[in-house]
Amino acid sequence: MQRSNTDRDSAHHSQYLPFSPTTSTQPSTPLAQKHASLPVSTPTTVSSLSGPTSALRYSQARKSIYDRNLNRSKGAELSKSSFAFLFSEMVQYAQKRVSGIQDLEKKLNAHGYSVGQRLLELLVWREGRSAKRETRVLGILQFITNTVWRAIYNKPADALEKSRDHEDEYMISDNDPMVNTYISVPKEMNQLNCAAFQAGIIEAVLDSCMFPARVTAHSIPTETWPGKTVFLIKFEQIVLDRESEFVS
Repeated sequence: MQRSNTDRDSAHHSQYLPFSPTTSTQPSTPLAQKHASLPVSTPTTVSSLSGPTSALRYSQARKSIYDRNLNRSKGAELSKSSFAFLFSEMVQYAQKRVSGIQDLEKKLNAHGYSVGQRLLELLVWREGRSAKRETRVLGILQFITNTVWRAIYNKPADALEKSRDHEDEYMISDNDPMVNTYISVPKEMNQLNCAAFQAGIIEAVLDSCMFPARVTAHSIPTETWPGKTVFLIKFEQIVLDRESEFVS
């Protein structure tokens, strides 16, 4: 069947263009040309966001630090230079955010407190079923001066004393605190004792073991030990009341 000339002329003068799936037509109006020149954004998928690298560092066996056995690192040691560098950076970080020596010591004490909470949890987990819950003041202080001190500094504390004037005060002595080994204090800040970080660890262990107390670090230099530090432990009244019940 053949199309007539009239049909051919109407198709030729029609306002619609013939569509071809293989032929691309250019936009005829300026507005269409403007939109056609804009880049087309592709949708973002989850696979494009997750790259080959992540926040955790993995070994060749594809295991993170959370997959390691905690008992395997029980006897591991950390170099003093690494510890000194990390601790000095922490002191400088805290110093920029305080206005005085007391505030700086409080900041260091707070950092040590968070470390002490995690350290106690690790020590109790490693002891397993043999872990013992201390209920007496002398027992918890001996746990700190021996077990906690050895876990951190690979040596026990130098002395444990009880105050003669105050029933609620005890003192732990460290002749050469490791945290002060590579710290140089300027003359205008000679009252600063960075062992407040260590005092925070002691305070966290006591609080977590239900012996609430306030622990502060004091510099007591001697001729033999110019960097000697005494940690003053002042227990709350509830601890003394419980202790008196055990005695009676």
